[in-house]
Order: sequence, then C-alpha cells, then structure tokens
Amino acid sequence: MPRKQKIKAYKLGHFAEGFAVMMLRLKGYSISERRYKTKMGEIDIIARKGIVTIFCEVKARKNYITAIESLSYKQKSRISKAAEIYMANLKSSRNNNKIENNIYRCDMILIIPWRWPVHIKNAW
Repeated sequence: MPRKQKIKAYKLGHFAEGFAVMMLRLKGYSISERRYKTKMGEIDIIARKGIVTIFCEVKARKNYITAIESLSYKQKSRISKAAEIYMANLKSSRNNNKIENNIYRCDMILIIPWRWPVHIKNAW
C-alpha cells in the first residue's frame, strides 16, 4: 500500500474509533483504554459497563458485509489473546483483585458512511 493510502487509512481508523467511543459513551459504557497494545496485538477500545469489560474491534468500511468479513480468524485470535493478557494484568492489580473482573466479551463496532454505527455484542 502506498504511503498516502496508509496515512489516509490511519486517519480514517482514528476517526472511526472516536465515533465508536462516542456511541459507547451514549450507551452508558465507560472507556478504560484506547489502542491498547500488547505483544499479541492491539485492541481498539476497552470499555466497561457494570461488571463486564468489553474489548471492541472497530471496522470502518463502505458497507456492513465487507466490514464484518474484514475481521479474520487470525485477528480474532490475536485480540482474544491480548484481552486475556489485559484481564490477567487487571486481576493481578491490587485494586482490582475481585472475581467479577473475569467477566468479559469481545465486541465489534461497524462504521459505515452516513449510517449509525452497529454494535455487535459477543462477535466471537
């Protein structure tokens, strides 16, 4: 991919994530992390609602079908491993040493031009 296309895709990704964060906040979620990086991979958004921690992958595409299909098995696996690392670190923290911190799920948010974002809970 040429450099200009990469920069454009990077900026679109930031915009889509910001839009997804706004939508999650309107739904009552509190945002814990954005672009959380581990050796296994990156998680776009980590949010909490009640005792549930959610790990969101944001996909911005031209339509819903290509957005859903753009998340590969390999990406799902890497995000799941990164989520396990995050939860293990959270569990070992002094302030969060509670059994309820084990509840988490992996969601997907689809950003399509001129449409309200679609939030797919338990996407995988």
